[in-house]
Amino acid sequence: MRFSLIDRIEILEPGVKITAVKALSLAEEYLADHFPGFPVMPGVLMLEAMTQAAAWLVRASEDFSHSMVVLREASGVKYGQFVEPGQILHVTAEVIKQTERDTTLKAQGTVDGKTTVSARLVLERYDLSETQPQHAVTDQYVKSSMRNWFHLLYPTAGTAESLAAG
Repeated sequence: MRFSLIDRIEILEPGVKITAVKALSLAEEYLADHFPGFPVMPGVLMLEAMTQAAAWLVRASEDFSHSMVVLREASGVKYGQFVEPGQILHVTAEVIKQTERDTTLKAQGTVDGKTTVSARLVLERYDLSETQPQHAVTDQYVKSSMRNWFHLLYPTAGTAESLAAG
């Protein structure tokens, strides 16, 4: 099962920062078990929401040049308050540094201005075909799919000029 934990991208400054939102609904299946009678978003899914937002920033900043943008490391993870159904988790991620293969970001999730989660994330980016040339078609498919999904999350995007304008 794949969880999409970003509902909308609100602000995007390529190479710099992203702000996105996740509206937590009681209809989300995992809430039935976490916890019965006291449904809250699991901490690992808050971390995943930050990772997904950061990955969208990386993809958009590099014009979707890599098919894979994955979490390599999460450090300094701190949790604050719970996120409950009906609340909106605002996620920000800011680039701290970037190497040829990795992007380090500072990420934070808040509800009503109060921190729910924060961490330093390192995302690795690559193409599957770098080590397995037969996957070049898969890389192209993934990049195209991610572009399409991105335009659903950030419909004002479309041109380099609109991305730069945020």
